[in-house]
Formats: sequence, structure tokens, C-alpha cells
Amino acid sequence: MSILGFLSFWKRDKSANVAKERLMLVLSYERKDLPSDFTERVRKDLIKIFEKYPQFNLKDIEVNLKTGFSRDELSICIPFRKDRR
Repeated sequence: MSILGFLSFWKRDKSANVAKERLMLVLSYERKDLPSDFTERVRKDLIKIFEKYPQFNLKDIEVNLKTGFSRDELSICIPFRKDRR
């Protein structure tokens, strides 16, 4: 196998892993009966809640749902403002 053949195999394997992760995410939503826009809804709710606290940067709130074989994980990041009004 040539070097280029090896690199194309590695790239194909990487895209297969990405596709597998996306499929797992879709299946986890269906399995839990979560709406497809679940993370965006959570993000909007958090913005409403934290609007009264000026020390937080509401534009950069991140909500992610990570799925795994043994458990699913919801991660939320609410950063502080740099200027700390």
C-alpha cells in the first residue's frame, strides 16, 4: 500500500467515525423522545434566566449533548464577561 493509499484510508475511517457519532446523536434524541432542537431550547431558557445577572456573557452560552455507549452527558458553559460590568 502506498503512502497516499494509507492516507485516503485514514480519511475514510475518520469520516466514518463522524457519521457514526452523528447517527448516535440522532438515535439518542429519538430514544429519549427529545425534540431535535432540544439544546437550542435549553440555551434560550438559560439566556432568559441569566439576563438579570450582568456578569455573564449571554451571547457565548454553549449547550451540548454528548452521547456515549454507557451514558449521555449534557454540558453547559456560561462564560463570565471579560469587562465584568
